[in-house]
Amino acid sequence: MLTTAQLVDLRERLERSQNPIFIYDNDADGLCSYVLLRRFLGRGKGMAVRTHPDIDAGYARKAQSLGADLVIVLDCPFLGDAFVEELVKASIPILWIDHHVVDSSHYTHSHVTAFNPARSVKPSAEPVTYWCYKTTQRTEDMWIALMGCVADHYLPAFARTVGKLYPEFWKQGIRKPFEAYYDSELGTLARALGFGLKDSVSHVVYLQNFLIGCSSPQLMLAELSSPSSFAETYARLKKRYNALIAEALTISHDKVVFYRYSGTLSISSELANELSYRFPQRYIVVAYVNAGVCTMSLRGTNVKSFLEQLLPSFDSATGGGHPDAVGARIRAEDIERFKESFEKLVT
Repeated sequence: MLTTAQLVDLRERLERSQNPIFIYDNDADGLCSYVLLRRFLGRGKGMAVRTHPDIDAGYARKAQSLGADLVIVLDCPFLGDAFVEELVKASIPILWIDHHVVDSSHYTHSHVTAFNPARSVKPSAEPVTYWCYKTTQRTEDMWIALMGCVADHYLPAFARTVGKLYPEFWKQGIRKPFEAYYDSELGTLARALGFGLKDSVSHVVYLQNFLIGCSSPQLMLAELSSPSSFAETYARLKKRYNALIAEALTISHDKVVFYRYSGTLSISSELANELSYRFPQRYIVVAYVNAGVCTMSLRGTNVKSFLEQLLPSFDSATGGGHPDAVGARIRAEDIERFKESFEKLVT
């Protein structure tokens, strides 16, 4: 976990910056982390990362064009060599806040200041949203912090306080993150963020700006019934999501639920999370196939260790994440072999 001294250092570095540019992972944890810091500072612009696994140099050039004096990277496990080199040439320092367990030479790079609880004396894996909230400590933003936390499968101690402040958005007896995510109104709002981030760049900018100015979960819920781009995207993608999850639930399974789909909507992570909630004793693999590439989300006890054993056997395969929740990419032609190998390994 991050120490009090580290949080003070982080806060001071943020406050010294006059024109920070935030680059965050394209999920609710990343977005909420950015919103918390932006609301705290009252300045800066944000960009969601849509390149994987690294952040490419285009984001560094964009930060330069915006006149950044500090680039803050949130919830991204890898920076990208070209990205760092571009910012080094421009003399723009990097502040990197993450929680993934990865090996990277950028942690010791002289141009990068990193804060990662997984690499501390007492390692932990709380979401980046959690640490951003611990840094800013704005009670009025606690509901935003809780959205980012439960979306990343973490239930913080301050959830009880949020439940008292906004009882109509909470539910008595919640003990686990997925219970909050799928069985409370605040969880509905957190899931809406995930859908909103799948929209066009201009509409994501609208979503960012809305959240920066949103004072309560009541206003956010009202937004979902408005004619805004965020509300339209949420309604459209939620309809498609519901159809996919209904289809996935019809799959027969024993130890592994393996669901494959295609189309224009990549939501393997969201589908895998709900299937994991519905089948907590199973291993979950959701495979999204598009343009010859299979993007997979896997869930289950120690699933990361299984993935690490399998990936070397597949050409051009990449992957990683947390112990019980990982993502991977393989060639579409290798799906059946991966499925057979994974099922054999876990059983």
